[in-house]
Amino acid sequence: MQIFPCPFCGPRNETEFHFAGELGKVRPATAEKIAAPDWATYLYAQRNEKGLVHEVWMHLTCSELFVMERDSVTMQVLDTRSLREDAQ
Repeated sequence: MQIFPCPFCGPRNETEFHFAGELGKVRPATAEKIAAPDWATYLYAQRNEKGLVHEVWMHLTCSELFVMERDSVTMQVLDTRSLREDAQ
């Protein structure tokens, strides 16, 4: 079991968290028709990088979204911060 540091609640069990996606992945504009291959790419294609990654996670207990910076090889969490801080 791994402990993730929620920037709002502190260290918690990994089972309290949900992966929400890669940071910076932009959803296609749905006001216009989207080609099926483009939609499939958005939904299913992941960069799956080795090493330092920045991801959006949700802490299910407090329902807050935040950015987690971690090493995808060692699974070590390097930093967590509010998603609101990235939006500024």
